[in-house]
Amino acid sequence: MTEANRRQTVLSGMRPTGRLHLGHYHGVLKNWARLQSEYDCFFFVADWHALTTDYGDAEQLSEHVIDMAIDWLATGIDPQAATLFVQSQVREHAELHLLLSMTTPLSWLERVPSYKEQREKLAGKSLDTYGFLGYPLLQAADILVYGAEFVPVGADQVAHVELTREVARRFNHLHGRKVLAEPQALLTRFAKMPGLDGQKMSKSYHNAIELREAPEQVEKKIRTMPTDPARVRRSDPGDPGKCPAWQFHEVYSSEQTRQWARQGCVSAGIGCVECKRPLIDAVLEELEPIRKAASVYEEDPGAVRAILWAGAERARESAEATMQQARDAMGLSRWQSESPAPMR
Repeated sequence: MTEANRRQTVLSGMRPTGRLHLGHYHGVLKNWARLQSEYDCFFFVADWHALTTDYGDAEQLSEHVIDMAIDWLATGIDPQAATLFVQSQVREHAELHLLLSMTTPLSWLERVPSYKEQREKLAGKSLDTYGFLGYPLLQAADILVYGAEFVPVGADQVAHVELTREVARRFNHLHGRKVLAEPQALLTRFAKMPGLDGQKMSKSYHNAIELREAPEQVEKKIRTMPTDPARVRRSDPGDPGKCPAWQFHEVYSSEQTRQWARQGCVSAGIGCVECKRPLIDAVLEELEPIRKAASVYEEDPGAVRAILWAGAERARESAEATMQQARDAMGLSRWQSESPAPMR
């Protein structure tokens, strides 16, 4: 393939948290499925990143990796169209991270916005580790080792990509040659999927619907989700703006259905259970093909591991090309090319 017709590279990853939910599907996976047809995509399971905050609770990490990969595959992430792999299976990530740590000022890591935010959010955990402080640099290595031109992020993550650009720029300057490509943020309007209580959907908030959840459980969750607290009785008018169910209508319903739900709510013309029926049907319809596709991989987890191993092989080939240039720039390859003196 010539440089003129080479597809540009996209890099993105997710921490393994086990089975994924609708928030992951609408916020990330649908976008990945689109990108894989337009770019040369590397999608990885960020298991080393999971250890930066959960280093003391890694017993289920292996199971979480497979569960998440199954959900990726079931939602249309195609191992023939994109490279899927596990971060720790490509050791070049760690090697580049180490080399970059030699030249990256400590102050650059301390000023990353999410560093202080995460410390406050996870105040109950012991995070006085280099792993936690240095995770943005590991993230930079994840991107730079593939020469990725683009990293799909929301507006709140642009600072991470900018740090990566600065790290690459400093490395290139110190070693007098352009080794590491400076990536661009691929600003993506991530679809916001509300949780059952109106907050952001999250396992930690106990307000999520998993992609492989049983239909009866999905229906129960939606039927019992809170609504406008002002609607104590069926005859009380409501305000859709104060109702979590309305946020689901904004994601799943047609304009006609939304008008029906809004008018029925403010006039007390329909009850909350009736209002939720189209949502139940829409969510079940969306999840049915995902559950069916996932069941094939659940019966053969070895096939999932094989996909991830094959992806790691392709990823290592690409990453090693970058690492060879980085070693050369730092003078680490010179002594290896010289024949050792004979032992006396």
